[in-house]
Amino acid sequence: MAAPETGRSVSVTVPASTANLGPGFDAVGLALGIEDGYDVTVLPAGAGLQVVLEGEGRDSLPRDETHLVAARMREALLACGLGWLDGYGLRLTCRNRIPMSAGLGSSASAIVGGLGLGFALARGGELTEADLGLVNTHAGIAEGHPDNSSASVYGGLTVSWMPSPRVVRTARPTLHTDVVPVVLVPTRERVDTAVARAVLGPHVPRPDAVHQAGRSALLVHALTAEPTLLLDATQDWLHQEQRRGVYPVTMGAVDTLRGLGHAAVVSGAGPTVLCLTTTEMVDAVVAEARTWGRAWKVLTPGVPEHGLRVV
Repeated sequence: MAAPETGRSVSVTVPASTANLGPGFDAVGLALGIEDGYDVTVLPAGAGLQVVLEGEGRDSLPRDETHLVAARMREALLACGLGWLDGYGLRLTCRNRIPMSAGLGSSASAIVGGLGLGFALARGGELTEADLGLVNTHAGIAEGHPDNSSASVYGGLTVSWMPSPRVVRTARPTLHTDVVPVVLVPTRERVDTAVARAVLGPHVPRPDAVHQAGRSALLVHALTAEPTLLLDATQDWLHQEQRRGVYPVTMGAVDTLRGLGHAAVVSGAGPTVLCLTTTEMVDAVVAEARTWGRAWKVLTPGVPEHGLRVV
């Protein structure tokens, strides 16, 4: 494939995501209305790679080929038969709004965004449904679990699985119109995903596995048909309690909200708290969270129906 034409530009946006939603560990994801934006412009041969960072991570993320977006853009271009920086250069601009190390899928969004840029650049500035499937597969493999990445690819509610290590499948149930996510981000805490995963044991007791399976099934029903069941449907035995020592403040907030009858869970690997509430109860959840003071940022971002898209 010939090198892309100098001056060609592609821009994509990618939504944040929340994963697990309690019992749906590594499988259930929900897109959130907070978006990162990524732009790439083709430069003349010899210009190499230029990385411009704005917003979250601008002072800490790398500005070379090791940047996550750049690395995945390279993967997509190579998959399309384009040599990396072979006869052309690239300027990559990352406009990051998704909080990092917060359990809101910032890494998954970066992976999805980089793959989307690469495929769109190779396809002349468009992404087909088949291309989204490729992004979903590459991103899920890169992450090792496709819960966050699939929600960022498709938007809305997703249930994903990997029938083999190189295959990703995603179902897209329709979220009930009465379900409202409230996102509570602790302003002074961040948790590395690897740290949160390291505390999980290698074995699960059979009674816990049975409880988890039942609630995972109930979770999908509650999210799509009967939101009044969300409190029971979001109960978890697999990962949240095991991580209490990693983020005690987060678990305290979850305990408080659940004690008041609200379906609160840890968002992804934390430390953000997700409360799945309804249009009738959202004001009560927000009012409670605001009494916690400035240590928490309270967001009602909504759930976008779209995921990765060229803009």
